[in-house]
Amino acid sequence: MALPFYPLVFMNLLFAATTLCLARPSRASAAATVAAAALWLFGNGPLEGDVLWALNSSHGLTVSDLLSAVALGIAIWGFRQAGSWDPRPKRPRRLLHKRL
Repeated sequence: MALPFYPLVFMNLLFAATTLCLARPSRASAAATVAAAALWLFGNGPLEGDVLWALNSSHGLTVSDLLSAVALGIAIWGFRQAGSWDPRPKRPRRLLHKRL
């Protein structure tokens, strides 16, 4: 009975992170979405669904793996909406210029 508990927690985490990234795009919400997508890839065991593309007899691309691909697309969009990748702080603009 407890078998699908952790995959459901990971799926809810993925949905919450992507919703937050869509609602308020920032670097932090996009990074949380990337982390949740990675957790979902490794923790989706019993909820995987049909195999769409088989790599070999034990590995392949499943329907639930596509959720991670969509989440990564949303995270990339969130990073782009967040703005500059430059970590240096910007100088504040002066409203009045001093003249010597």
